[in-house]
Amino acid sequence: LGVRTLAAAVVVTAGVVVVEGGGAGDPVGVALALGALACEVCFSLLAVPLLPTLGALRVSAYACVLAVPQLAVLGLVRQQVSGSPFLAVPDGAELAALTYLAVVVTAVAFLLWYSGLATIGPARAGLFAGLLPVAALVASVVLGFEEPTARSVVGTLVVGAGLVLGLAPARARRPLAHRLPWRA
Repeated sequence: LGVRTLAAAVVVTAGVVVVEGGGAGDPVGVALALGALACEVCFSLLAVPLLPTLGALRVSAYACVLAVPQLAVLGLVRQQVSGSPFLAVPDGAELAALTYLAVVVTAVAFLLWYSGLATIGPARAGLFAGLLPVAALVASVVLGFEEPTARSVVGTLVVGAGLVLGLAPARARRPLAHRLPWRA
């Protein structure tokens, strides 16, 4: 992990904090957020060694296939706890939503994410996680649920600055002898 990428991660994180605001945190919420973060880290880092051998398409397919038994177990637990049916036949709108979630939000998103991991590496790709709160803010504004504030605009700009810092190509360093002002 380069110093510049680490600095960019700090800037992106600071921007996310500004976008989201300080807020109040209770121990359960903080624990759940840390658990979600750990899952996201594992989602990427476990795929990194597989990408050169399997490629982004196969890793994405395996991730989707491995989710099925996990969801089946959760469905059975939910059935036992709440008494609701394990499987329900969706109506037309639900089927359209499920199809969108399965194809776009899952399969296509996994393929794009794993392609990005293979191309730019996990450290630099991880910087893009800072766009999630910004995208949520934009969606809330577009849908009329929220008004943009000075704080959210500043936070968005800080996230953008962190991305630019972390993703900009490294400058080639000339040897010290070529940088000395008295050298002709």
